[in-house]
Amino acid sequence: MLRFLTAGESHGESLTAILEGFPAGVSIDQDVVNNELARRQKGYGRGQRMQIEQDRVEILSGVRGGRTLGSPITLRIRNRDWENWKEVMSVQGVTGDARTVTRPRPGHADLAGGIKYGHKDLRNVLERASARETAVRVAVGAMARILLGRFNIEVLGHVLSIGGSKVSGEKLSRPQMGPAVENSPVRCLDKTVEKEIIERIEKAQSEGETLGGTFQICAFDVPAGLGSYVHWDRRLDADLAMAVMSVPAIKGVQIGLGFESAHRLGSQAHDAINFERSKGFFRDTNRAGGVEGGVSNGETIVVEAAMKPIPTLTDPLPSVHFISKREVSASVERSDVTAVPAACVIGEAVVAFVLANHMCVKFGGDSIEEMQRNFQGYLTYVRNL
Repeated sequence: MLRFLTAGESHGESLTAILEGFPAGVSIDQDVVNNELARRQKGYGRGQRMQIEQDRVEILSGVRGGRTLGSPITLRIRNRDWENWKEVMSVQGVTGDARTVTRPRPGHADLAGGIKYGHKDLRNVLERASARETAVRVAVGAMARILLGRFNIEVLGHVLSIGGSKVSGEKLSRPQMGPAVENSPVRCLDKTVEKEIIERIEKAQSEGETLGGTFQICAFDVPAGLGSYVHWDRRLDADLAMAVMSVPAIKGVQIGLGFESAHRLGSQAHDAINFERSKGFFRDTNRAGGVEGGVSNGETIVVEAAMKPIPTLTDPLPSVHFISKREVSASVERSDVTAVPAACVIGEAVVAFVLANHMCVKFGGDSIEEMQRNFQGYLTYVRNL
């Protein structure tokens, strides 16, 4: 199975991930990883930090001659802003201005984290709780996407809404989503809604506000049979929900119809099953979002997520000083007006990782050759049912 661990602070020297269980023999192009990192940094409404950073991955282990070895892969992304924070974030001892944070922001991990870990300086919380950590998770997700590509599985996302402006619920196809989404500054397929979203972002910025929104992730050509119904912690939908919910500021996740299914009759909530010898079992609808009973059913995986507005406001909410307990305004850190387009890219990455892990579990993950042999054998079995 695949697993990874990340380390690093927002203004530390670098972000690092160790990816373990990645099969041997997979060709790795660092430009593919760097392209995913660049996609995360884009999006109308991003803040000044994205003008400073130019994220590039360094692969420090687990790859030789452009091919994975089967051993742990170390990924590192250097923080360019580290030069401005060396003294503040020094490992050995903080000198000069410590840029101490004692005014917790409502909606952020500041207060809860300070209480939990006993920190008096809440910078110790926000540096790790920052969404900056997701940069290296996108690098991990890019590795997963490379692996999925060997099986023709593609993960694509798009923004459904920001600040209340929302696209229609049309059915999306694989060819439709790629270039159209990448050409939108807010990753929105509807040009009319895109214009409305940009106007809302500009208005929020002028008012010192932030905006949340929703996005959808689709995974195409996922085979039936990933995940399991036999144990709660092996369910594919549970893994997908946990992964997407782990992205900072995500407050809701649904698969397929999700909450809407609770308001429908059974006949309108499920997908009738069809069969044709040329393509096997299939469904004309996909209300289940590609997962039934914790197992992929061969249809497109569809996951939607809701992201709250970023808690750092230039016109901050009331708070309480962590030490003196006096009433104060919350602290103000450099931030975005909205990061929903970036969160969509991050959502793609974490979904890709979950699917890559389940592919390794089902088809064996020691080498890509082993996986492909097992995969082809499985497809033959399914076609002959």
